[in-house]
Amino acid sequence: MFTCFIRYQIEPGQLDAFREYARAWMALIRKYGGTHHGYFLPGENGDALPDPTFSFPVLGTAGPSNIAVALFSFPSVESYDRYRAAVAEDEECKAANARFNESKCFSSYERTFLMPMFE
Repeated sequence: MFTCFIRYQIEPGQLDAFREYARAWMALIRKYGGTHHGYFLPGENGDALPDPTFSFPVLGTAGPSNIAVALFSFPSVESYDRYRAAVAEDEECKAANARFNESKCFSSYERTFLMPMFE
């Protein structure tokens, strides 16, 4: 098993469009055998969130306020490769990508594949 970590830079005023994009991809990943652990979105004005620097005051800084993260897992590289091939032909995927191309709700992303560590 491995987990894909994607870090998105959301464009100003596009959080609702990003939410729509995220909902579509959560369903697509589940549809093709992955486990989606959710999208994690930046807080908005009025959200009660803790000070991000509390653990290591000398080292910590607040991160950017326009970052979202997605986490999803597949049991093997082969199952991930099958998912990638399938979504390339999937009409829901094509629609999600078309909505992104209209909204440009994020301006960049980074993808990292991670291996789990448990107790």
